[in-house]
This record gives sequence, structure tokens and C-alpha cells, in this order.
Amino acid sequence: MSLPVIDVGPLVTGRGDVASVGRELDAACRRDGFLVAVGHGIDPALQARLDIAARAFFALPEAEKAAVGMDRGGRAWRGWFPVGGELTADGADHKEGLYLGTDLAATDPRVRSGRPLHGPNLWPARPVELRPAIEAWMTAMTALGHALVGGLALGLGLDAQWFARGLTANPTLLFRIFHYPPVAAPAEGWGVAEHTDYGLLTILAQDHHGGLEVRGPDGWMDVPPEEGAFVVNVGDMLDRMTGGRYRSTPHRVRPSVGVSRLSFPFFFDPGWDAEVRPLPLVGDAPPDDAATRWDATSLRDLDGTYGDYLTAKVARVFPALHEETTRE
Repeated sequence: MSLPVIDVGPLVTGRGDVASVGRELDAACRRDGFLVAVGHGIDPALQARLDIAARAFFALPEAEKAAVGMDRGGRAWRGWFPVGGELTADGADHKEGLYLGTDLAATDPRVRSGRPLHGPNLWPARPVELRPAIEAWMTAMTALGHALVGGLALGLGLDAQWFARGLTANPTLLFRIFHYPPVAAPAEGWGVAEHTDYGLLTILAQDHHGGLEVRGPDGWMDVPPEEGAFVVNVGDMLDRMTGGRYRSTPHRVRPSVGVSRLSFPFFFDPGWDAEVRPLPLVGDAPPDDAATRWDATSLRDLDGTYGDYLTAKVARVFPALHEETTRE
């Protein structure tokens, strides 16, 4: 078993058969919910810079990393968390991480109003190379996200600007850097347990160590890293908006035996105030798959804004932090 590999170059450059790429994306999202994107045009040296700086950060003493701990980020939920500090399926993950997003000044009206997940990033004092590498990466990933949803719109029979006119005109952008410390044996829990992502699209860069697994129709399959390629997957929100035509597919991460692994997931999601509504699609939707989902929940109930939805989801990942930051 393997994921489809799609050259997304025409979507990025605006040259070539964009309609054909849209059809390939559509087929992959309906069948697998995952794909491997190549031809994106992002300089591999950019990822190399990010990888080096991130490894230098995670190698710091915990006391120094704690200077940018998430407990200092308040309602913005930014900063570092230690191994075991994030929950998946109510279990602690064997990973540490750095949470980032759109970098907003404390004077921004959204920050002053206390809007969750909005605020300044917490930048460590060292390595000094980390901040510019992250900012360059987020800029590149944002452009790629816009290109990809344009292709998805074409694949769904909509015009290429359908998402950009409203849903992703001002997208919610979240970036994570995860470090999976080595374990002595493969039976020592999960780096990340089985789950699906919350939002629209996830664009994942991996280092050269494997670990990602996707649950296909015939069982779990490895997704080995490929140089110059990104793994792209459908999130719950896109599954919901397409009435289940696109699959938000469960995935998990095996612990890294004997090596330290880094991954760089970028979440390209609807705007915070965007109303969640079904897309104007033709044809009958497949049956609700709530009974077979990993969390036994239905994705068909569409109501409210994306911000309301995301706040509730993230609160489950960091329950103690959520309680602390929302306490009056």
C-alpha cells in the first residue's frame, strides 16, 4: 500500500494543466484522505535550516526551553511543552513540541479581546536562527496552502477561488514542531496515538526518520519520508464540509527507536469567524461513518464558526492549560 504522489507544480505556478491536478487531488482525498505532494517549488535548503535550528532548540536544557513554555503564552496557546504535555485520545504523547501561529502584537484588537489561539509567538533566545527559519517556512507553507485549496475547489467542481473568497480569505494558520525522543523498544507507547486532524488541510514535512502510519482500507501502512515531498491530509472540517466525500483519515506516529525524530505539521484552516457550512456539491453524500470513526463521533453536524469549533478541540488537548487560561 502507498499514497498517491501528485505533482502540484501547476497549482503553484499557474502554468500547466491545473484542472488535471485538481482531479488528482479530488481522487486522492476521496479514496485515501492523504497524498504526497511534489513539485511544490519550495527550496529544500529552507527545510534544512529549519531542521538544524529546531534540533538545537530541543537539545537545550528543559529549564531554558521552559522560558518559552505554553504556560507563559496565555490564551494564545503558544510556546513549548514537555514530553507527555500533550494528549491524544486522552493519552499522553511521547513527544515535546513548540506551538506557533500568526504572530500578532499584544495591541492587536483580537489579542486585546482575549480571543483564544491569537497572540504573539514565544521566541526562544537561542538558537537565534530559529525565528527567521520558522517565519520563512510559515510564509512558504501559507502560499502552498492557498494553491492546494484552489486545486481542491477545481476537483470539487467549484471555481478555483471558491475557498479564497470566503473560507480561507484570512485563514487560521497554526504551525507545530514536534520532537520525538528516542525509545529503547518499539513497544513503549505511541509518539502520537491514533487520531484525525481538526481542520481543513495539514501539510507535513518529515525528517529522514520514519514513523508516520496511516490507516488505509486494508490496515495500517507506513508513510516513509521522501526527499522534497510533503504529506498532505484532509482534516475533520473538510470531511464535514464535503459530507464525507473527502476522508479525514486516522493516522498515528510510532515512537522513534534509538533516534530523535522531528516533524513539521502546518495547519491551513478556515478563517476564525468563518461560518461552517456544507459545500455546494452535486450528488448524494456517503453514509455517516460515526460508528467506525476512531472517536465514534459524527462529523455531519455543521454549526457555528470555525473558531468556536477549534477552541473546543484544542481545549481537550491541553485541558489543564485551558482551565487555567479561562479561569476568571
